[in-house]
Amino acid sequence: MEKILVAVPSNNPGGLEAGMGMHFGHCDIYTLVEMENGAVKSVSTMENGSHEEGGCLVPVQRLAERKVNVLLSGGMGMRPLNGFMEAGIDVFHSGLATTVGAAVQAFAEGKLQKFSADATCKGCH
Repeated sequence: MEKILVAVPSNNPGGLEAGMGMHFGHCDIYTLVEMENGAVKSVSTMENGSHEEGGCLVPVQRLAERKVNVLLSGGMGMRPLNGFMEAGIDVFHSGLATTVGAAVQAFAEGKLQKFSADATCKGCH
């Protein structure tokens, strides 16, 4: 049985029906989805820390502390992508998903691609 914890940048109030927070570091909240063998087992949320507290690596550290295995994101810069890779968190591009649930479903179905350096933002917000 494979258990993983998936984090998804979300609009408030979070959850599967929430809209995607398209840039991971500037989202309202993170929806945390525990999955087992591709099925959703539980859903919770985690507040996003201030981007100014320590820059874009604060969310990386907080998600790593929660034992997140996978992040689904619409956008991020190279520095946090490197941070996630160093923390052993796989990052997938959420594609055209407009809700957290749609992104999680696409991930479960193997339809999302891993984030690459070519897809990172170049200082955009």
